[in-house]
Amino acid sequence: MTHEVRAVVVREKGAPASVETVLVPDPGPGEVLVRVDACGICPVDLHHREGRAAASYPVLLGHEAAGVVEAAGAGTRLAPGDFVVLNWRAPCGSCRLCRRGRPWHCRVPLRAARSTALPDGAEPAPVLGVGGFAEKTLVAEGQCVRVDPAVSPVAAALLGCGVLTGFGAAVRTGAVGRGDSVAVIGCGTVGLAAVAGARAAGARRVVGVDTDGRRLDRAERLGATGTVDASRIDPADGVRALTDGLGADVVVDATGTARTARQALRATASTGVAVLASAPGQGELGAPGAVVELPLRDLHACGAALCTSWYGDSLPSRDLPALVDLHLAGRLDLGAFQGERLALADVAGVLARAANSGGAVVLPGR
Repeated sequence: MTHEVRAVVVREKGAPASVETVLVPDPGPGEVLVRVDACGICPVDLHHREGRAAASYPVLLGHEAAGVVEAAGAGTRLAPGDFVVLNWRAPCGSCRLCRRGRPWHCRVPLRAARSTALPDGAEPAPVLGVGGFAEKTLVAEGQCVRVDPAVSPVAAALLGCGVLTGFGAAVRTGAVGRGDSVAVIGCGTVGLAAVAGARAAGARRVVGVDTDGRRLDRAERLGATGTVDASRIDPADGVRALTDGLGADVVVDATGTARTARQALRATASTGVAVLASAPGQGELGAPGAVVELPLRDLHACGAALCTSWYGDSLPSRDLPALVDLHLAGRLDLGAFQGERLALADVAGVLARAANSGGAVVLPGR
């Protein structure tokens, strides 16, 4: 059986996104058909529309989603009615990194084998194997993580990418411990999640850095003990002023530019770690070809480490249920991440400002 559903498609590089009919097949072995209840808007979707991430076109946008299992293929452990959060890093279990015990670095994550099609026969590639801006989507079983259905779909959707990435950057990659000092440069969804993760891990001081006062207010709502307005003061100087002149034990750069990468290292205390949590973004300073130049003598003398974090070095099967439980226990305020709620038809209009979408969530059933 084939399901005719509405979905957001980009036909070619730089073309406007449009709502089209797509044909989604029933799940085969190891696959799951999910009714998408909510899907967050992320800058990655804009990167795919503009050709900075997509390898081929057309593409089916959306990757930060949650919904309900409608059908499950042979050999799966999920059942119709299960509430799930979708993810784009389902470890294969057999590649070199999985075999080395680092499945969060898997480079061949699981994907559905069957393809969604357009009425003209073209097969749009789902962004990161999800394609969540759709009424229904087909994914591999490992991309579905069953969570407590008491969580709202809007809150759950945001966990699937931005929140998991930022929380993990602080807790998994940065290994924030009780009593640590933490700074987060860039307080969008990823940065706010890093703030929340640092507080949950017991950090004594958490400093949010941004140029937008509204984002800094959100950072304080999520537990930041201090903030730095980067439009008024150098971020590294501001962080050091709030950490007794020492710098922070862990600095998370959630911005993805060459400039903020340098600032992060300058704001890091000796023996601390600067974590680059966001992929290079838009503009000259964040373009994929941007170069970070650091004086070698200063880099050696600072005594700090610089590392990257991919999807928060998280295991979705382990970490998504834990984050939902934290939220339901009142220890993770997912409401602080949420912005406007949109219909599929609204997606094209907001993609141009996706980097500042403020937790906007698409409700495909509207």
